[in-house]
Amino acid sequence: MPEAKKPEAEPEEIAAKTDKAAAAPADKGAILLIQFIPQNQPAAEEGSECRDETVPGGQSELTGLFVERPESTTVIKGKNVTFVAKVDSSDLLRKPNMKWLKGKWLDLGSKAGKHVQFKEAYDRNSKVYTYEMSIIKVVEGDAGGYRCEVTSKDKCDSCTFEVTVEAVQEEQPANILDAFKRSGDAGEDAGDLDFSALLKKREKKARDEPKEDVDVWEILKDAKPCDYEKIAFDYGITDLRGLLKRLKKMKKVEPKKSDAFLKKLEQCYSVDKGKRTQMHVELHDPNVQVKWLKNGVEIKPSAKYVFECVGNKRTLTINKCNLSDDAAYECVVGEEKSFTEVFVKEPPVTITKLLDDVHVVVGEKVEFECEVSEEGANVKWMKDGVELTKDGKIRIKKDGKKHTLVINEATIEDIGMYYVYTNGGESKGELEVEAKELEVLQSIADLSVKACEQAMFKCEVSDEKVVGKWFKDGVEVKPGNRIKMSHIGRIHKLTIDDVKPQDEGNYTFVPEGYALSLSAKLNFIEIKIEYVPRQDPPKIHLDTSSTGSKNTIVVVAGNKLRLDVEITGEPVPTVCWMKGDTVISEAEGRVRVETRTTLSSFVIEGAERPDEGQYSIIVTNPAGEDRAELTVKIVDVPNPPENVRCMGVGEDTATITWDPPKFDGGAPIKGYLMERKKQGSSRWTKLNFEVFESTTYEAKKMIEGVFYEMRVFAVNGIGISQPSGNSKPFMPIAPTSEPTRLTVEDVTDSTCALKWRPPERVGAGGVDGYIIEWCKEGEDNWVAANKEPVDKNTYRVKGLPTGEKLLFRVVAMNIAGRSPPCTMKQSVTIREIMEYPKIRLPRQLRTKFIRKVGEKINLVIPFQGKPRPVVNWLKDGEPLENKSVGIRTSDFDTILFIRSAERDHSGTYTLSVQIDNMQDKADIHIQIVDKPGPPINVMVTDVWGFNAALEWKPPKDTGNTDITGYTIQKADKKTQGWFTVYEHNRRPSCTASDLVMGNEYSFRVFSENICGLSDEVAFSKNTAIIGKTDLEYNKPAFKERDMSSSPKFTAPLVDRVVVAGYSTAISCAVRAYPKAKIVWMKNKMIIGEDPKFLMQNNQGVLTLNIRKPSQFDGGKYSCKAINDLGEDEVECRLEVRVLKEKKEGDEEKK
Repeated sequence: MPEAKKPEAEPEEIAAKTDKAAAAPADKGAILLIQFIPQNQPAAEEGSECRDETVPGGQSELTGLFVERPESTTVIKGKNVTFVAKVDSSDLLRKPNMKWLKGKWLDLGSKAGKHVQFKEAYDRNSKVYTYEMSIIKVVEGDAGGYRCEVTSKDKCDSCTFEVTVEAVQEEQPANILDAFKRSGDAGEDAGDLDFSALLKKREKKARDEPKEDVDVWEILKDAKPCDYEKIAFDYGITDLRGLLKRLKKMKKVEPKKSDAFLKKLEQCYSVDKGKRTQMHVELHDPNVQVKWLKNGVEIKPSAKYVFECVGNKRTLTINKCNLSDDAAYECVVGEEKSFTEVFVKEPPVTITKLLDDVHVVVGEKVEFECEVSEEGANVKWMKDGVELTKDGKIRIKKDGKKHTLVINEATIEDIGMYYVYTNGGESKGELEVEAKELEVLQSIADLSVKACEQAMFKCEVSDEKVVGKWFKDGVEVKPGNRIKMSHIGRIHKLTIDDVKPQDEGNYTFVPEGYALSLSAKLNFIEIKIEYVPRQDPPKIHLDTSSTGSKNTIVVVAGNKLRLDVEITGEPVPTVCWMKGDTVISEAEGRVRVETRTTLSSFVIEGAERPDEGQYSIIVTNPAGEDRAELTVKIVDVPNPPENVRCMGVGEDTATITWDPPKFDGGAPIKGYLMERKKQGSSRWTKLNFEVFESTTYEAKKMIEGVFYEMRVFAVNGIGISQPSGNSKPFMPIAPTSEPTRLTVEDVTDSTCALKWRPPERVGAGGVDGYIIEWCKEGEDNWVAANKEPVDKNTYRVKGLPTGEKLLFRVVAMNIAGRSPPCTMKQSVTIREIMEYPKIRLPRQLRTKFIRKVGEKINLVIPFQGKPRPVVNWLKDGEPLENKSVGIRTSDFDTILFIRSAERDHSGTYTLSVQIDNMQDKADIHIQIVDKPGPPINVMVTDVWGFNAALEWKPPKDTGNTDITGYTIQKADKKTQGWFTVYEHNRRPSCTASDLVMGNEYSFRVFSENICGLSDEVAFSKNTAIIGKTDLEYNKPAFKERDMSSSPKFTAPLVDRVVVAGYSTAISCAVRAYPKAKIVWMKNKMIIGEDPKFLMQNNQGVLTLNIRKPSQFDGGKYSCKAINDLGEDEVECRLEVRVLKEKKEGDEEKK
């Protein structure tokens, strides 16, 4: 190839540009380029790999999520080809998503069928997904660049590969343009890429006559760019790109000037992953708006995508580029577009911290650790050319940039060189595993024994887990009746009872797994000596002076006691150890006796409390007997304290007490340690570090409202006991503060209603209720009014003595007890208070109350008065005797209830409340409305042209309300279909227009009120016939009407009475042309920019809104309209009233 090899990233850019050219609309004069194949590259065999290093998607270092990537290949037309990709999902939380793309964004998943097939498999053992894409019977159109992309949550990876389709080689006709068939005459572009695979093939035709030479250059110079491909096809030109480059040098085409762009985007931009890139365009119009698109989708400004506008320069900045930003971008101005493409280069992952050599001992854990330049990068661990994966022994950890290979319990087989690979480097480290050394603490010794005696070989090694075998003269020793083998901790024993001459030999102990052996010799001694034995009485030499008291030995529980007692006497005395009347045997066990010639040892392994007591040693021989007594005392940590309980709580304190332990461990109790924790927690907190001598303790600095548990440890001279059982949960809590604002709400001859506010400080215990107490003035004998606490903040105390002066107080109760009382400062006289009757009529009942027939009416009217007033209802001045109207009365309100309203229920209802000769009345106007009846006497009064005039009379039944309008419909005799002519027509007449010539029309009319249209309809008694006559319309001359007029109010202001504190508005309507200037005045003073007033003008309707008026806002309001033709003015009076109840409340407050 005449061109030097390019870096590996460049072919990917070329392929991406090719895809861009295939996807984006071609500019005028551009040729659609699809694929490039080096001219002088030999054709590869079917299924062979493409070895050229510049081919995108070739075999390279595995990075990202892929375990195996699809490879570029060359396929013969009509054959099948399969591409395989494998993804490792061991580090993924969910199944990865795989996409197969052709070019940059053509998703092949939508093309699945007979030609393109997909297959997916999953291996549970290796956790690897296998994806296959098969192209059946490859055609020329399948050639080009492909890409597979895998994503999983925040991880993604992609790779590219190329498919070359090879057809059967055909001889091309000789042509003067043979230089363009990979001959190299086109300079640097020769043989670079080939698109012949996508060009249509034509059958080879035999030419009998020689073709005359044609100057193709002249044809191409004069041809349109859109005809280049056809001309190249006619003359057998295959290297289109080289032809276009040569033609471009010969013929300089004037670039088309853009109406919108002064400078378009560059052809492509390249940026490293994580870096920033900017794209610039310059526009003719600095004020025009531009749009930025990514893969055809509009980009919105964000922290990642930043738009800049400086003069006629527009800039798109992409921050922190990643692989998803590798796409096609467009800048759109009106109908014009500028295309470009961004290529994101992923930097190679390098190893920043290399592996270190590791030296361990067999069984230890091995860790190889390295650091890479990118977080989340994938690395590959290998040993002896084999990739290492996770199993029960090997673990691979990833923490940001740090990667660790862990080998549990190293063995000799793990020795070797370990490698870690990334796509940008590698590192290695050597593992050396040394056999673990076993330390011999006590070796076996040679023995010389006599017949019938016992021989014991004993050794001690450093590892308790080590097992081994015993050998005699190289033969493994098997256990039997005389031969016993034992392994206790680090001690191994071989015991031979009743030694015989054949037992003599060399004995060896061999630990398993270690190149070590311990040997000793057993000598059998047979002695025949006759002598007269010397006889000395036995003597016990017992020394217990170091124990503090005579013949008393103190042992801490769990420790080992070994008492060596020297014994003399001739012949050798017999030794007997006893605890009470029980003989202690010399057999192996926790409590045992070890006897030698002149020494007897009493051994207790792990002393326990039952071992305490009196022991005696007795030695005898033919010369006499000796005896010694001794006491063994076992001391231990005490038993845990008992019965830990909470005796009382405060706001942040609690008093805890407990019982001393039943057993003090044989040593006096020095004190106690306390711990506490929150209920449900497992974290204990120490409350004291110095021992506390008392059995009652006050815990402080606790959180109110939180449940705690306590436990106690006992301490003596030996140590600390086990913890006591947890106390029952308790909560530090304090009573609430006293209730507030205790007042009298009502008083009768024997009751008093009280109300109060909750305590200001409640605490975590909340309030369970209140206790109300009373006593006579001057006394201190408080009587509880309620046995159980009440939840509400009101209570009526009953059964009080009439005429007495009483004091009242309220106490809040919770789990901590009673709060301080809230006591009334003044006494209350128990006597009925007279109150005038008063009806508090709701606002909606002060005007006419309108409801539809069938609706439910429920009027609740409160009243006041003491004693309870007599309530009476009247309708239209007569007693209310209608059974369908229900009346219910309580102490403070009365309810009028109608389940289904009828028109007969309309009228004036009068409510009166009376106490003796005092009375208050209120009138309620109820109107029950229904749908109206049909209009009367509908007639067609006149017909002219395409119009018909209708008239009718209002209905007899208006539904007990005003008629709001009429709905008129028409129907021709042919179709009998009804169509609406007018809706909400207010007058009893109308004109139907746009009727069709030659049709006969009938009409019907509905009445309408607030309930809707009438159920019945009135039909016209006659019809309107639109005749077919030759009519000629003489349009009168248009005369423009003079619309000028002086201001004139069409709707005046109305006097109003409003309630203080409720916003109101006054309005009027004016007509004037030209538009009049509006001036609002109060008491002849112009209202300025006062925020209390809001003036509005909506097409001549003038409104003055007054926000929450007071008595000072009453007075005379006027509105004046002024234009060049004159002026007009209207006025009204506004009265602001203050509610009597409000005034009385204000006086009471004062």
